[in-house]
Amino acid sequence: MSVGISEKLHEKHRLHSGMVVSLSCKAVEDPRLESVDFYRVTGFKVLGQGEAEPASPLPPSLAVYRERGPRRLSAKTYEGACASCIWGCRMAVEIIVDQWKPWIRKYRVETFCYGPKSCKHYRPGPNRKVGGRNGMVYVEEDWVDEMLTQNRGDDE
Repeated sequence: MSVGISEKLHEKHRLHSGMVVSLSCKAVEDPRLESVDFYRVTGFKVLGQGEAEPASPLPPSLAVYRERGPRRLSAKTYEGACASCIWGCRMAVEIIVDQWKPWIRKYRVETFCYGPKSCKHYRPGPNRKVGGRNGMVYVEEDWVDEMLTQNRGDDE
């Protein structure tokens, strides 16, 4: 079970693995649009802190993720090694199929890595393909990942 929370709530409570919390939330209405099972959290309370010191570092702010830029990540690698990493991400992606008819959209879930380029677990998986108008197909080549992460070195 996964619950989507706001960045503000996360920062206020410095949430980490092992914490015990109480909350009310709603089931996601359209699972194609969200990568969590529940959202719209209200009545959030921390009941216990869990471990004194979290085993892994706390996730950074969303601004840090945006600045670092994503790389495509193999879904199998995400499930096996990256789901518990602060840099692994599984999210819903909205695809506009035809720029001339932007109301026609498709949705799918993709996995991304925001971690160091030198990570020993990283595997890119196959190039992603997006179907477009009139049967055209766009293939997201490796250079897209390089462009999105060009502002950081191998170990950052």
